Amino acid sequence: MNDVTARPNSLPWPPIIFLAAIAISVLSNVFYPLPWIGQPLSGILFVLGWLMIAAFVALNISAIRAMRRAGTTVRPDRGTDHFVTDGPFSFTRNPLYLAGTMLVLGIGLVSGIVWFLLLAILASFAVQKLAIEREERHLQARFGETYLDYAARVRRWI
Repeated sequence: MNDVTARPNSLPWPPIIFLAAIAISVLSNVFYPLPWIGQPLSGILFVLGWLMIAAFVALNISAIRAMRRAGTTVRPDRGTDHFVTDGPFSFTRNPLYLAGTMLVLGIGLVSGIVWFLLLAILASFAVQKLAIEREERHLQARFGETYLDYAARVRRWI
C-alpha cells in the first residue's frame, strides 16, 4: 500500500484506461458493430468529432506546458511537487483526463462507431475512481487548505 502523500497511484491508470477504451471500441465494432446515425446529423457529428480531437490536442499541450512551467511531473503515478492552478487548470482540475475523454469521444464521432461513445463514459468513470479521487487525496495531503480552496473554485471535469 502506498502513502498518499508520496504518490497517488503505483500505476499510471488514465493513459492505460483511455488506450484500453480505444482498443476495446475497435474490437467491439469488429465483432459486433452497432448502427450509427444517418445524414445530415452524422455529418454534423463528424465535424464535432474533429473539433473534439483538436480540443484534445490543444488541452493536452496546454496542460503539459503548465505542469512543466511549474516544475511538476506530468505522470499520474508520481507525486506532485508543485500545485498548478494556471492555464487549463484554471477551469478544470483534470485537463489531461478531460482531454483523454474528448479524444475517445472525438474518435467515436469521426468514425461513427458507437462503442467509442459507450467506452468513453466507462473510461471516464474508471479514471474518476482509479485516479482522480486518489489524486485529490494526494493533493489535499500535500497542499491542505490551498488545494481545498482551489477545489471549491474549480470544477473536477468541466
